[in-house]
Amino acid sequence: MKLPAYGSVWIAVVWTCGFVYPSAAIEVQPAQAQVQSALDRGKEAAAHRQAPETLYARFGSSDDLHPGGFLVTKLGGLSVMATHIALRGLEPSAADIAQVTEASTMLVSTVILGNSPSFAVNSYIVLDQGGRIVKPVTVRVDGQASRSSVWPKSPKFRAKVVATFSYADFDPNAQTTITVFPAAGGEVHFSLNFTDID
Repeated sequence: MKLPAYGSVWIAVVWTCGFVYPSAAIEVQPAQAQVQSALDRGKEAAAHRQAPETLYARFGSSDDLHPGGFLVTKLGGLSVMATHIALRGLEPSAADIAQVTEASTMLVSTVILGNSPSFAVNSYIVLDQGGRIVKPVTVRVDGQASRSSVWPKSPKFRAKVVATFSYADFDPNAQTTITVFPAAGGEVHFSLNFTDID
């Protein structure tokens, strides 16, 4: 599917989320049973030699010619950490687990497309929850985008726009639109239902 161009930035249609593991919502204060289940999921993934990044809650496209991204929640982060550690033949320590479960922010990583190496510089990202805009705590972007698989054809470049959002600022049960505002203009939207994510 070809996306319409807006200046040097590609505008995304709205993507919906699909996940392998069902849950009740993003858990801000996971119970011990949920923590153990997330750790077990990571160990199981490692036993099957599954890459840790496959456990991220992904949205958008998985190819490199359309926008996409992933979230790292507390439970998701535990599964990813447990996979990394189990692949080394180790067990996560209590300190490792506490570092994830006590985190105050959720990471949102997106990939957008454009036609100049610096197109993502000064880009911004927000959450829209039913018209209530949630601003990030931090935003980090690729200053130098990487070439896409169709370079020098359009879209020529891919760049990450990564943000963290305070758990205290957003509704972990809400229908949410992640909106990325590339500095060159346009918007990229991803529609997610946080009740489908753990």
